[in-house]
Amino acid sequence: MDESPIAAVICAAGSSSRMGGIKKEFQRLNPPFPLTVLGSAVSAFAAVPSIQTIVIAVNEDCEDDARKALSPEQLCAQRPEVLFVKGGNCRRASVFNALCALLPYNPCYVLIHDGARPWVSPSLIEKLIEEVKKHQAVIPLLSITETPKECDSSLEERVTRKEAVFIKTHLKRANTGVAQTPQAFSFPEIMRAHEKAAEAEGGDFTDDAEIWGRFCGPVAVILGSPENRKITFPQDLC
Repeated sequence: MDESPIAAVICAAGSSSRMGGIKKEFQRLNPPFPLTVLGSAVSAFAAVPSIQTIVIAVNEDCEDDARKALSPEQLCAQRPEVLFVKGGNCRRASVFNALCALLPYNPCYVLIHDGARPWVSPSLIEKLIEEVKKHQAVIPLLSITETPKECDSSLEERVTRKEAVFIKTHLKRANTGVAQTPQAFSFPEIMRAHEKAAEAEGGDFTDDAEIWGRFCGPVAVILGSPENRKITFPQDLC
């Protein structure tokens, strides 16, 4: 029986700017869900027996609020042990700090998750664990129904300034998907990749799969889940 130690990182150090400054991870989900956004994500990982440690990256002045967002049972559980670490000035830096906190635990694999995705299911987590043991890096990818286009510059910024934006590439819908979290990796390799990413010039990485792709190699995919959506705006809490 494979009992490789597995850890999880949950990123909750963002500014929640599109929520009007309200920290979305600490908000209660609307009924019938009794948990906070962060508590729901932690609950999903805690339901998977092979997850031994969860590290939550939070802003320096938010740890007390993060603890209040979890239940006493989650905070006091021996398995998984829940740790808190100070977030960085960007998502990549927050993940790196969390990975460093995991070094004494020496996990074989780590799953990196957005704290703003409360509806992740234990079954998706278990599928990622199964596949990461085969491929060393795997993420959930959600198929898209609209036709994607790549523009020649930032769409939001240019349109806001009423500047023209043009299509650069007509992408194939069948070959394109939307990345979700958690993203699962071999721990030693993603640790080294993050060390390199921290030193890289122009290191503006959108997710950990991009970091792996640049410094390690191919990333496998499994089908994502429509229910595993990310909270961005206040109405997303429903």
